[in-house]
This record gives sequence, C-alpha cells and structure tokens, in this order.
Amino acid sequence: MKVAIIDYGMSNLGSVRRAFEECGASVRVCGKPDELDGERRLVLPGVGSFADGMRNLTDRGWAEALPGCLKDSSVSLLGICLGMQLLAETGCEGGSTPGLGLVKGHVRKLQPTDLRERVPHVGWNEVQHQASISLFNGIASGTDFYFVHSFHFADAGDAIVATTPYAGQFASVVNRGNVFGTQFHPEKSSRPGFALIRNFMLKEVNA
Repeated sequence: MKVAIIDYGMSNLGSVRRAFEECGASVRVCGKPDELDGERRLVLPGVGSFADGMRNLTDRGWAEALPGCLKDSSVSLLGICLGMQLLAETGCEGGSTPGLGLVKGHVRKLQPTDLRERVPHVGWNEVQHQASISLFNGIASGTDFYFVHSFHFADAGDAIVATTPYAGQFASVVNRGNVFGTQFHPEKSSRPGFALIRNFMLKEVNA
C-alpha cells in the first residue's frame, strides 16, 4: 500500500515514516499537494500549536487541496495528535483559529478533574472504542495507547468513535466518512498502534 505523509514543517516525520514502513507501506513524504502521486492513504501527523499548524498548512497549499482530495471516497486521511486536532472547525491554541473543517468540532484545552491529573497528558492510557469501527479490528476496547497533548477535540457529536477517561473524558478517535483522527500516537504505541496502522491501510477501512 502506498502512503503519503504530509510534511508541513511541524511533524515527527521520522518515527511516523518508520512505523508505516514497518507495517508494509511504501511511503512518500510530500511537502506540497502537487507531489502526491495517486496515493490513497494520506497521513497528517503533527507536533506544536494549532495556530502554527494551520498557518503552515495554508501557506503550503494543503488547507485548500485536502478537501478536494477527499472527495474521492477511495482516499482516506489519518490525522495524528495535532494532525487530528487540525481536522476540526476551530482551535483555541495560539488564539482562535479556523481549522480544516473536515470533522465537526472545536479544539479546547484539557481541564483536569482530579488532583492526580496533569496537563500536558503524557503517557499510556486506555482507549474505549465502538466495536463497529474497522480501524480497531482485532484491537480490544480498553487497550492502552500513548498520548502527549494538552488540548482535545470537543463537540464532535457522533464523529467521536473512541474516548479516553482522563480530564473527565475526551475524544481519542474521531471519524467522518473517509477522514480519521487519533489523539494518541499509533507510531509510539507498540503492537496495538501498529495494528491500527495496518487497519488504516486496508481497503476495507471505509466499509
């Protein structure tokens, strides 16, 4: 399976690329939309602030190009960490900023509900998912994945397909059609993360 990783200057490209290659992908890192070459699996990783991420996506043409690419139902996009948050309508980090608007919702700061909870949320935590989503084929609900974040995807309604019990509860996976987002880092989540990556690469992921 060919996979394109979107490089917009704010990504941990090395670890994401290695993880997909270990899962059998032929990976291209693309800095501009015109570098895509018929790939049907797109990955939007990310490290940093929402406002800076959207600025870079806009400056490099991705904010305009991605909605058009995703009109083709055979193309799927996976946003990871900040990449998931950028799918939203707006984000508050770095000032109120319009997002890609590919999934309904808004990005807000985590609010601890327990003195033992810390922000940023760093480390392993459980992900409770809907059994029907094929992204989690073969992965039990309640499996731990690795997180590093201070903000979360809120107000996403039925686009939320998995949650994590931290700071009350937050959306750890969203899905709208052929667009997916994981707040955790599958590339840093050992066997369960690699299983999720392989599921994303399968044609049946949109079924």
